[in-house]
Order: sequence, then structure tokens, then C-alpha cells
Amino acid sequence: MRNILLLLLTLFLTSSTLHADPIWGATGHRVVGAIADLHLKNSSKRQIAKLLNRQSMAFGSTFADEIKSDPRYDKFYTWHYINMPFDTNYEASEKNPNGDLVTGIDFCKNIITDKNASGDDKAFYLKLLIHLIGDLHQPLHIGLEKDRGGNDFKVQWQFKDTNLHSVWDSKMIDDYGMSYTELTENANYLTKEEIKAIESGTVVDWVNETQQLTKKLYTSVNVGDNLRNKYSDENFSIVRAQLQKAGIRLAKTLNELF
Repeated sequence: MRNILLLLLTLFLTSSTLHADPIWGATGHRVVGAIADLHLKNSSKRQIAKLLNRQSMAFGSTFADEIKSDPRYDKFYTWHYINMPFDTNYEASEKNPNGDLVTGIDFCKNIITDKNASGDDKAFYLKLLIHLIGDLHQPLHIGLEKDRGGNDFKVQWQFKDTNLHSVWDSKMIDDYGMSYTELTENANYLTKEEIKAIESGTVVDWVNETQQLTKKLYTSVNVGDNLRNKYSDENFSIVRAQLQKAGIRLAKTLNELF
């Protein structure tokens, strides 16, 4: 019996480790969904509302994280990120045979536009798509394999042990103290020209753009640093800009699909 309990404990800890990586905290993902809703065409809004049973995109935005603890959905795990060296770009990088953010987004788009796909399948992959485009804009999701996108890059946040990935996922957002609706309402004002510029390019272009930001993050922090208010003051505007970009680009993608 003791051996069985030890085995079960080992399996639990292994599973917890595999699924421990947080991805833009819930607040961040909800901001992306809510901002996207502001940029949707009315025809897109109607079709999306029908698929989501009148639930908001903000509500559905966390679905892909909520299912990560269920082993039935393990095949989607690698869709949340891309690991590639800083001296290359996505086109030239070695691809994960299990898929990545780019291939995951493409798969979701194909299901959503498949006339033979069921409504349930379209809704499932729509919620994944909402989440993945958010992930694409979290810099540590276009990170390095050696530290699992900053999950093994150990730092402190306000004197408490954490990692760089978590700081960008949720620590800065949570400490700022605004709800997702408040962050959405206070997004930066953008002109039509600025919105068009954000919408331009492909998913691969957006990945390569995010990687440039990731490189800067790695050079501005050392392992073991105690990151505090000064770090947030210098970087929270980037968090807000990335969430806004993600929402605008999500809306652009959905308007094209619907």
C-alpha cells in the first residue's frame, strides 16, 4: 500500500509540474477578450454570441487554461507557447513536432470555418483561439526552451520567490489592482491608423514581433533579482499595450473568420 501511495503521489506531482505554467493570468485573458469585443463587426458578434451560448469572450478566454488539468486535453498543451533561440525567427526555427502557438491557431481557424464541423466543435476551438492569441502576446510565451519560457528563471517579486514568467503573467497585473473591465475601459486611445498598423501582418509576423520584446526582457533582469514597484512602473505600460494589441488582433482574426 505504501508503494502505491508513493506512486500516486509521484504521478500527481509530475502532472502538477507539467501543467504548472500559468499563461497571462485570468485577468489578462479577460482583458484581451473584452477589448476584442469592442472591435468586432456586428455580424461577427452575432455569430460568436450564438456559438458561445451568449457568454462573453472574456468569460470564454480562460477555458484553455481551465482544461489543462484534464489529461484528455494534453495534446493541446504545446499550443500555448513557442520555444526558439533568440538568434532565429519562427520561419527558420526548429518546430515542435507536437505543435505550437502558430499551428494551434491555424487548426482552430480551420475548424471554425469548416462547414462540416459541429457547433460544439466550433465553440470549443473558438474558445481556444481566443486564448491562444492572448498567449501569443505574452512575451515569455515566445521564450527559451532552457528555462521553459521564464518558468525556471527564478526571481523575487516584492521579496517573495517566483519566476519571470509569473511576473509577466499575473504579478504585475494583480498588484495594479484593476479588474479586467477597468483595464479594458482604460486602454490607450488609438487612432484608426494606429489600429490598422496593429492589425497588419500575419500570425507569424506577430510571433516574431513578440520575440523582439522577449529579448529585451531577458537582458533587463538577472536571475535572483528582487523585482518591485520600480520594475512594474517601467514595464506595466508594455503589459497593457500587449493586451490591447492581442485584443485588436483577435478581433481582426475573428472578423475574417465570421
